[in-house]
Amino acid sequence: MRQWINLKKMLILAFLLYGLFTNGLAQKNYANKVKTMMGTQGHGLACGYLYPGASYPFGMVQFTRTFFTPDIGFSVNQLSGAGCANQGNFPTVPLNGELTTSPDSISNLNIKISEEQGIAGYYTAKVQKNIQAEFTVTERTGMARYTYASETDKATVIIGGGIASTPINMSTVVITGPNTCEGFSDGGDFCGIPAPYKIYFVAEFDGDVIASGTWKDDKLKPGVTFTEGKNSGLYFTFDVRSQKVIQYKIGISYVSVENARENLNAENSGWNFGEIKNKAIEKWNSYLGKIEVKGENEDRITQFYTHLYRALIHPSVCSDVNGEYMGADFKVHKTTRKQYTNFSNWDTYRTQVQLMTILDPEVASDVVVSLQDFALQSGGGFPRWVLANIETGVMQGDPTSILISNAYAFGARNYDPIPILKTMRRGAEIPGTKSQNQLTRPALEMFLENGFCYASMQLEYTSADFAISRFALNACNNKEVSKNFLNRAQSWRNLYNPKTGWLQSRRKDGWVDLKYDFREATYNSYFWMVPYNIKGLIDIIGGKEEAVKRLNYLFRRLDAGYDDDWYASGNEPSFGIPWVFNWVGKPYKTQEIVNQVITKRYSSEKNGLPGNDDLGSMGAWYVFAAIGLYPEIPGVDGLSINSPIFPYIKMHFKHGDLVIKGGSENKFYIHGMKLNKEPYENTWIPWNSISSGGLIEYKLAGKPSFSWGTKVMPPSFE
Repeated sequence: MRQWINLKKMLILAFLLYGLFTNGLAQKNYANKVKTMMGTQGHGLACGYLYPGASYPFGMVQFTRTFFTPDIGFSVNQLSGAGCANQGNFPTVPLNGELTTSPDSISNLNIKISEEQGIAGYYTAKVQKNIQAEFTVTERTGMARYTYASETDKATVIIGGGIASTPINMSTVVITGPNTCEGFSDGGDFCGIPAPYKIYFVAEFDGDVIASGTWKDDKLKPGVTFTEGKNSGLYFTFDVRSQKVIQYKIGISYVSVENARENLNAENSGWNFGEIKNKAIEKWNSYLGKIEVKGENEDRITQFYTHLYRALIHPSVCSDVNGEYMGADFKVHKTTRKQYTNFSNWDTYRTQVQLMTILDPEVASDVVVSLQDFALQSGGGFPRWVLANIETGVMQGDPTSILISNAYAFGARNYDPIPILKTMRRGAEIPGTKSQNQLTRPALEMFLENGFCYASMQLEYTSADFAISRFALNACNNKEVSKNFLNRAQSWRNLYNPKTGWLQSRRKDGWVDLKYDFREATYNSYFWMVPYNIKGLIDIIGGKEEAVKRLNYLFRRLDAGYDDDWYASGNEPSFGIPWVFNWVGKPYKTQEIVNQVITKRYSSEKNGLPGNDDLGSMGAWYVFAAIGLYPEIPGVDGLSINSPIFPYIKMHFKHGDLVIKGGSENKFYIHGMKLNKEPYENTWIPWNSISSGGLIEYKLAGKPSFSWGTKVMPPSFE
């Protein structure tokens, strides 16, 4: 009897522990807090350009309808938040009945996609009102589950070969068995620039196939197994009278069909959609759970985790399970560490790489090595904007040098820095240095000869020079190179026109009008793009009073387009400007403006972003702003402070946990702060003060403090 009572107690205890355990899991399902529909609609500059589909952290596959071409169906690759149509290869669409006419470009089918919903790792939608389509992913494969209506007897699934989000020049697809197919396609273009990468696929179905065929343009070809070229594809028709669910899985590779098959076999050899979905969600939970936030505003929590999710989609792994990848020299290489691609470095150097490094320094180290490999394979210079194995040359500056220096500063150090410094210097010192057919630093010869070139381009170069200086000193202990590049970084002074009081372009024969040579912004915003020497900027215009006057004028509105002279919440050149108030003795203004941007310019709606997310750049901005710590200075391991919006934040770093208490989105003015129980009066916090964990506590109020944070100016570098 006593044994039975003890057994009963043990069973009750086990049940309670199980309940606690499962409740704990439920509470920590951060993937469910992600709302992938956020930012997927809008027009013009004030638009996220985001897709709603299934992604994997830094994964090769994004299984989704695209932002720019939703009418072609569900594709296997798509950049998150890029401002131009891109990729969208091998779109698939489930249809009712048999296929009787050619899908041609697919868009002519007038596909209706509705009732979309998505979380991290999973996406679902209705197609043609009565087909339930579900999607999930592994790192290199995608999986779909199509459920047809009870009244449907026959169903068809089409796969586009010569169809993508931009015009395709080359494509071949082949039906290889009763329910299998494979093929390849090229990359079309990006922002009007050719992107001639090659992508390969292998796909399978689990349904009862009763017919198959291909199409080319407006010609349907039943029973034919091969097709190629633009507006081509293949189809499978199924008997769904007894089994309403058709599953589809696809593996991709940028190397070969054989590697695509190997990726598929290694990552998804079965037909368990629920298992693949749960693994994707579990992987996302492991990343999203690195930052725990608590608060009463559930919508704000949803926004936070959705932005964190978006910040961790790219860069994308491009090496296959066997380690092979297609290099920038269009040769197959093999690596023992993961190789990455899709680098929007002009955008991501400002926020995304720092966040990625803080949360996963090993991935960030692999990213650094991938960029160095790309440079060595492509001509010796760093690229700016990489899609697959193509340097598109989009945007300006030398952002990769800054990105790598930022990664090193925040802990990505698993590589030899000496060869990387050589690559940085080559691009900065030798005119004509290229990555593929794109110059690493356009107008470098003009700059070296005169000390000036085009305004916004030169300001990007000076930030890169400063970042190289920091990398040379801290990563390579090369004091001479560091000093030289620090001196070069001060060439922003050559752009200062004392007559206008602004930084502007100049030529040998004089100054250029202020309205010219500022990329995606105006001179009012670009003036502040000397983040490493804000004190020098303040001094050159006569002091803090004038600086405050200019800042107040800039922040009279928060919704600038490219040609407006007020603040642009939605574009990268303006990202760091709110924190400049910390340098002019007005930290309460930083706190106020960052809060206004978060609460007034962002929402969880489909049009809830003020600009392009640009591969996680805006998402990372939001995360840093929400936790109250911002990476203001390129290549410097420190953070500028604003007030956090959550009352409790816990960040899990590699060497310890940082807890931040006392935040609020309603009372956002800092009246006091403690670091590890000691009063802290500085608006700058060195990374090594918190990188191994710690405790930050805030005392916030609804009215500003005009004294906190004003005693010590944050760092500037001459």
